[in-house]
Amino acid sequence: MLRLQSRKVTNFTPSCLALIIRTVNNDNTMVEGKRQKQIAGLLNEEMNVIFQRLGLNMIDGGMVSISSVKVTPDLLEARFYLSFFQVKDVKAALHKIEDRHHEIKKELAAHVRHQLRSIPVLKFFQDDTLDHVFKMEELFKKIEEEKKQHPD
Repeated sequence: MLRLQSRKVTNFTPSCLALIIRTVNNDNTMVEGKRQKQIAGLLNEEMNVIFQRLGLNMIDGGMVSISSVKVTPDLLEARFYLSFFQVKDVKAALHKIEDRHHEIKKELAAHVRHQLRSIPVLKFFQDDTLDHVFKMEELFKKIEEEKKQHPD
């Protein structure tokens, strides 16, 4: 008589599980892979040149710079975090950049077509870390002034 053994079937091999465990931090966030970092660096360099060529680094008398680039693990989406220095209307400046999205992507595709199989979807966000830094500095100054006024 033929006897079948029941085995637990999993979709992951032990080496694959080890890879998954290594890529997840203690706080359950994914670590950016080597290829993601390479592509993010490439996109950052090329986009800085494109912004200068298209005149998008100076908007409304202020300066726009790319502070960081994050690429999704599937390499299909690139998120550009832009910092705005002395720009009067940040939302209007961001809208102006998004309006020229097609032109930016076309320029980018012409420059990186030999390095990437497909050009990722470009998304632009405001990087507000500088605003948070200035607010924190103001709070620290207020705390120091209060300590000087009320020494205990």
